[in-house]
Amino acid sequence: MNLKPVLIAAGFIAMPAFGDDTQLLENARQVAASMPPKLLEVLTREIAKGGPENAIAVCRETAPAMAKAASEKTGWAIRRVSLRNRNPKAVPDAWEKAVLEDFDRRVAAGESPAALEKVETVTGDGKKVFRYMKALPTQELCLQCHGAPEHLSPAVKAKLQELYPGDKAVGYGLKQIRGAITLKKAL
Repeated sequence: MNLKPVLIAAGFIAMPAFGDDTQLLENARQVAASMPPKLLEVLTREIAKGGPENAIAVCRETAPAMAKAASEKTGWAIRRVSLRNRNPKAVPDAWEKAVLEDFDRRVAAGESPAALEKVETVTGDGKKVFRYMKALPTQELCLQCHGAPEHLSPAVKAKLQELYPGDKAVGYGLKQIRGAITLKKAL
């Protein structure tokens, strides 16, 4: 198999050469980078309107709709995943789970969570797929709904219990890996 290295933030990853991998990687980075700022803008606006409990609907409804619209516009399959998911649809597949676990190990070893990404071309069911993941570290804003349970407002706790009785997405600290944005495209 013909392998060529692709520079990633923390070093090199050997990756099979299928067409222009660099162009795919740059496109994936652009798409992944475009979503969090838009989501944070909407979250900030909703928190200002009605408190953090008002913003829960943004992550529940608006964020998946944004990912779906971006998927349709760009041709990438886009979603957010987490090892400690709130949304039952945000459970990572085996590849995503391994990447998220690696991100956690790398942060524990001192790497900057904001720089973590993974790119790989994988084969499944006889098809080659380009995969990309970018870590989503917890920001100050996120802690209002994802922080330590004892620091969540009663209104946030009540809304989370109502919408997500099996919620696993609390107890995070600043800059911990909350999850990742994951993209894939068939080659």
